[in-house]
Amino acid sequence: MATRQNIQQRPQSLEIKLNSRLFFRLLFMFFCLDIVLSILALTGSFLWGETRAAGVAELVEERGVPSQEAIQWMQAVDYSITPLEQMPELSRQWDLLKYYQVNFPNSGEPYSVTIDMTGLGAFLRWGAVIILSAEGIILICNLFSNAGIIRKTLRPIQELAATAKRLNSMTHMSRQQLEDLAGELEKINATHLDNRIDLPGTQKELRALAQAINAMLDRLNKAYTAQARFVSDASHELRTPIAVIQGYASLLDRWGKDDPQARQEAIDAIRAESKSMEQLVEQLLFLARGDNDTQPIRLETVELTALGAQVLREEEMIHQDRPFVARWEEPVQVTADPALMKQVMRILMDNSVKYSGPGQRIYLKISAQEGQARVTVQDEGMGIPAESLPHIFDRFYRTDASRARQTGGTGLGLAIARWIVEGHGGWFEIASREGVGSRITFVLPQPQEKAQAA
Repeated sequence: MATRQNIQQRPQSLEIKLNSRLFFRLLFMFFCLDIVLSILALTGSFLWGETRAAGVAELVEERGVPSQEAIQWMQAVDYSITPLEQMPELSRQWDLLKYYQVNFPNSGEPYSVTIDMTGLGAFLRWGAVIILSAEGIILICNLFSNAGIIRKTLRPIQELAATAKRLNSMTHMSRQQLEDLAGELEKINATHLDNRIDLPGTQKELRALAQAINAMLDRLNKAYTAQARFVSDASHELRTPIAVIQGYASLLDRWGKDDPQARQEAIDAIRAESKSMEQLVEQLLFLARGDNDTQPIRLETVELTALGAQVLREEEMIHQDRPFVARWEEPVQVTADPALMKQVMRILMDNSVKYSGPGQRIYLKISAQEGQARVTVQDEGMGIPAESLPHIFDRFYRTDASRARQTGGTGLGLAIARWIVEGHGGWFEIASREGVGSRITFVLPQPQEKAQAA
């Protein structure tokens, strides 16, 4: 519950943070603008007072200092002239909201000119009130409008985060749940929830996030489909031997107790099917460990030619009707797990034996080229149809299901071989033609010093 609340609070805190930054940025801009306006107002007031005092001084020079009676009449205008007994130390005094006073020496008959600034001061005060009020209103309105814009901008991220959270919380998803989730993702858009995640070019970050979630959904969908197919195929493979065992158990129960021949037939069949099931379960466990990254790979320096010789001797002992041919000139070393490398060679050799007839040769070639070790198993058998080549590494895939059951194949051997080779940083190369034979090669990187020596 606490985790959910934290996730819900993150967009809100981000909204407040962005809104606060925009608010203080605008406040700083207004502060700078007010300083400029204040400087301009002060400068204008000084210039206006100085210009007005200079005009009055010119008038005094022409007409002389006015008498006491004339001074009283000056109360109707915006300036006053006052005779002085002596020249003050300061030639100017002011209160820009009330007056501006300039003292003139006037050849020994000093006087002062006082300009009335109350009108201009009132204008500046009201101007400052109007400007500050407008700025305050703009700040408040901008605070709410920015919140709406930020909330609208962050909505796609919040929708994507919510979808990703739902996707992460679903440990077991059905096909319908995946389709519903895909439908929800398709509705997310930067401006409205009615299209697929296709954001404008200016929202590159959101586009990258949307693409990542789409890719994650595709991988989940692919993994779910593969898992469902794998479980279905595994169930199908296990159903046949279980049915056979059950059938022979019934046979034993009915007639095998008194019929030695039926009893021995049932025992042999049950033993064979149990061995087949054991092999299938071991292969399934191997692939399951590989999918969960729990299958260990113990790397050491391995001489592939020595492993190849062991595999050939074992195959010759088991399949004496097949001629096996070894082709390598010098030892080839790689860094790999020797048990897994031997398992790959056995899988490829067993496949060649299953799909070739007695007397048809099977080749095992091992070589090193350009820093790569190449192990090739080639046969003269029936070959693989062209339409089947892209699928031979799929789990439980068989080019001929009936023949594979007769030879004891489960359709997992090549899938295991591919996992092992790819786990060692290698890959497969395949060439096959129907009626001519097949050539399957797996390539492994060699250690740097071995590659340079080769």
